[in-house]
Amino acid sequence: MASGRKSGEFVILSGSANRGLAEAVCAELHHPLGQCRTERFPDGEVGVEIEESVRGLQVFLIQPTSPPVNDHVVELMALADACRRASAKHVAAVIPYFGYARADRRKNRRIPIMARAVAELLEASGVDQIAALDLHSPQVEGFFQIPVETLTAMPTLAEALRPGLVNDPVIVAPDLGAAERAAALGEKLGCSVAVLAKRRLSGREVEIKSVIGQVEGRHCLIFDDMISTGGTILKAAEALFEAGCRPEIRVVATHAVFRGEVPRRFRAAGITEILVTDTIDNEAARQPGVSRVSVAPLLAEAVGRLVAGESLKDLL
Repeated sequence: MASGRKSGEFVILSGSANRGLAEAVCAELHHPLGQCRTERFPDGEVGVEIEESVRGLQVFLIQPTSPPVNDHVVELMALADACRRASAKHVAAVIPYFGYARADRRKNRRIPIMARAVAELLEASGVDQIAALDLHSPQVEGFFQIPVETLTAMPTLAEALRPGLVNDPVIVAPDLGAAERAAALGEKLGCSVAVLAKRRLSGREVEIKSVIGQVEGRHCLIFDDMISTGGTILKAAEALFEAGCRPEIRVVATHAVFRGEVPRRFRAAGITEILVTDTIDNEAARQPGVSRVSVAPLLAEAVGRLVAGESLKDLL
């Protein structure tokens, strides 16, 4: 073959959303990042071109659908369609952050279920398999008709947290939806768990109704899957301080969406540290007070096992 590749090998391609993460995954695998080009035309349309042969090969597209979400979703669709039309054998979309995962149900009768719509669009574009990390809503997996591998960054975050744990910390779920995740992290770290009962007043405003669990005089670590505007976390911190927790509150999340000046607002509210992963390429996550751990080893392990046809059970 002119390309020098043998059948059965694989290609990793990256969209523009987080090329640095894709490069880190390839470095872990000692495998080159495939060549493709992405662009935006003057009218805002997305263009892509695969710049090497993928005929008969297994292709992994690494692309979080982070802000600007719509651009990155369309770019992922374009990459998948280009691979399919170039006769790729199998196209797997590795989506470290899945945008629209919060739009998983209808809150009234005249709105769409966007997570389902995006799933259908990706399938129609030629994606054969999905690997996603810490989906906001687990039911999103059921919107796909193709195989979905749901990975978690929790072990990565737990290992980063373990050296800095103080005596008798408590893992805090900022709402009931995060309680299961908080309980799992608490079990890994040997910590107790508290849960906040939240009522959402609007898309940007929440109210904390009560604190369930013992937090008085204790170090609190708020754990959630993502931080967007930070409104829920700020209200959670306020409720914890009122309940008498220690003055050092830490925040941990997989996805640093960070819309607005989240790190600055957190620091002003008395939050001393924010720990996130690199699923999203976000300049705000490089500000003082924010620590990042990489999920590249986890994603590389998942890709390697998928190439070899091995189980991902212990990564889920």
